[in-house]
Amino acid sequence: MHNLVYLIGRLTEDPQVKTFEDGKSSLAINLAVQRSYKNEEGIYEVDYIRCVLWNGIASHTSEYCKKGDLVGVKGRLQTRSYEVDKETKYITEVIVDKVSFLASKKKDIEEIEENEE
Repeated sequence: MHNLVYLIGRLTEDPQVKTFEDGKSSLAINLAVQRSYKNEEGIYEVDYIRCVLWNGIASHTSEYCKKGDLVGVKGRLQTRSYEVDKETKYITEVIVDKVSFLASKKKDIEEIEENEE
């Protein structure tokens, strides 16, 4: 059996690493992943997918990426649950093994502006 996920999307906010008492660090990001088809209004819909990164991958992503940057992630799907007011809540997220830094939003804008001149 396989549990493998590949996503390409843009970061919805600046990454912020959390460091725990045991020295481990984690980073939770949301990726805005555009669907491959347009809806009835002619607009591409977007899925917002929670991804969790640990230790070195978390710190490198936080250091080199900002909101709007395009990244590719490889990982596995994981579900977990927790209780709030005696009600069970479920979360599905991608546990990331690898991140590829594909494009910076600022760099894309600068390249477009340079080409227009």
